[in-house]
Amino acid sequence: MSSTAPKAPIWTKSFISNFLINFFIFLTFYALLTALPIYVLEDLNKTNAEAGLVITVFMLSAILVRPVWGKVLERFGKKLCLVIGMILFMLTTVVYIWVDQFTGLLILRFIHGISFSLITTATGAIAADIIPKERRGEGLGYHAMSMNLAVVFGPFLSLTLLQFTTFTVLFMIFSVIAAAGVIFSFLIKIEHIKVPARKFTASDLFEKSVIPIALIGGLVAFSYSGIISFISIYAKSIGLSGTASYFFVVFAVVMLLSRPFVGRLFDRRGAAVVMIPSFIVFAAGMLMLSFTDASWMLLVSGALIGLGYGSLVPCFQTLAIQKAHPARSGHATSTFFTFFDIGIAFGSYILGMLAANLGLSSLYLYASGLIIVTLLIFTAVTRKKQLNYVPKEHVS
Repeated sequence: MSSTAPKAPIWTKSFISNFLINFFIFLTFYALLTALPIYVLEDLNKTNAEAGLVITVFMLSAILVRPVWGKVLERFGKKLCLVIGMILFMLTTVVYIWVDQFTGLLILRFIHGISFSLITTATGAIAADIIPKERRGEGLGYHAMSMNLAVVFGPFLSLTLLQFTTFTVLFMIFSVIAAAGVIFSFLIKIEHIKVPARKFTASDLFEKSVIPIALIGGLVAFSYSGIISFISIYAKSIGLSGTASYFFVVFAVVMLLSRPFVGRLFDRRGAAVVMIPSFIVFAAGMLMLSFTDASWMLLVSGALIGLGYGSLVPCFQTLAIQKAHPARSGHATSTFFTFFDIGIAFGSYILGMLAANLGLSSLYLYASGLIIVTLLIFTAVTRKKQLNYVPKEHVS
């Protein structure tokens, strides 16, 4: 093929629809992640522990059911599962409007977590299927931007709305956003790869070939959980609460600006060229954060973490997809995100205990060390050829 041949497009109607669905889902997720603890404390008059429980129940349900979605997607098709998941997600979002009892809220959160895990597994698998193979690293990087944008706009939107309106109106607005996601789910065109019916086995829960990369990705998520769980508290403790709101803005801007370059570099040069420097930059950002005592240091650490962590996640997802047969992209996606979710959940708890005993600055110092250890594990595993060090499409 001539080197001047036009590239196969990434931003097709199906890709854009899938991108927007993922953005809407994570926008709602992060908005409620910010708003619901306030709702539990102020409107339901519950404790801080109970406020945290509404987050834990959601994550727990997502983790418990995610392993089965690979088999479900394989059996019934990714688009059908996405449509059903979106309808369930929309309906549960609407029900928030009428829930005024804590027990009812916990049940609703459990159901919401189930629909969230189905949708995010489906959108990840669909993205892998509709992106041209030779541009998969770049395309999955763009797909991950939908989550990155939601990290910034979700909390900002919910907190801004709550300054001017009620929780009921907030829930109504995000119900409309979820309904828009349902509409976009019907616009996706994707071929369903039929797989012969067979008995249920352990391989229906996990894609075995993806487990090494998923475990390493889970360690990365473990370290990152210290950011999403404690950065606002840490900033306040060092007198930089006014700067904390800009941390994720810088984080997102750097990540978005670097994403096209990182994705293309991954596709052309392979995983090592991108991921090893990204580990180092991520660790440097955490290390700097542990010694931060000025606004500029907080923002620079946000930029470093945005560049390092923001580059690693789509690279890990791409490696996971490349390890699996195209018919098992759903299994690969569910396996990767199961370990990723576990890393976030356990990281928030364990790093929280570490912070309680040693302080928040020590939390980020130890997280920096864990990232370096994770890098060493990554390089050791790749040398044993257990992972694809270079994308398959570029191996001659």
